[in-house]
Amino acid sequence: MTATDFEQPPTYLVLGATGGIGSALCRQLVARGARLVVAARNAEKLQALADELGAHPFPVDATQSAQVDACVARVPERHGRLDGVAHCVGSLLLKPAHLTSDAEWDAALAVNLTSAFAVVRASARAMKNTGGSIVLVSSAAARAGLANHEAVAAAKAGIIGLVLSAAATYASRGIRVNGVAPGLVRTPLTAAMTSNEATLRASTAMHALGRIGEPADVASAIAWLLDPRQGWITGQILGVDGGLADLRSKATA
Repeated sequence: MTATDFEQPPTYLVLGATGGIGSALCRQLVARGARLVVAARNAEKLQALADELGAHPFPVDATQSAQVDACVARVPERHGRLDGVAHCVGSLLLKPAHLTSDAEWDAALAVNLTSAFAVVRASARAMKNTGGSIVLVSSAAARAGLANHEAVAAAKAGIIGLVLSAAATYASRGIRVNGVAPGLVRTPLTAAMTSNEATLRASTAMHALGRIGEPADVASAIAWLLDPRQGWITGQILGVDGGLADLRSKATA
């Protein structure tokens, strides 16, 4: 990208746009003047979000690579450019390995990791001549040993490996690939945990900053990584986790 590109409204694609983090990201990007294509599986919720933001909706099941390919390819066809793609698709399975079925394991990999790989592959094809930015969502659970997270931690750890390798592969094409690794965030996906007072209290205590995350916390980090002004940042996993993965704090007097 050139300095001239910074002066033009960027065009971004957000997959998983109707989720807690995805929708917060979409609102932030539109507020910054970006043009947006929003993609998600639930067509009704997607249309409502698109109507709210003046965005173009594209219903897609991100676990189906052909649908991802079609979605990503459509953006430059419709808008003339694709500056960045955010993969906010994910699931949460809290079970120990010995209680996790093959079907649950397969689903965790498909939703979290296989969909991310499909997005990287399609985005690299679409941006190979123009450059751009790809941001994936990993998890603090991939960086810290958390009980009963085996399936999701393995899938999210795969995303870290995917970020590092893809960043190296596509750097010469001007494509930056980065990721964020959130801690516990208050979203519809985590409602079972955040609505339980005892669970929420225990989870909050694990975050050094003394609170769990809000969707806007993670969305702002993704938006920052997407921005072409961060053109010298690639291959990074940004912990947006209140200190969960790396810190063990004690109250000070």
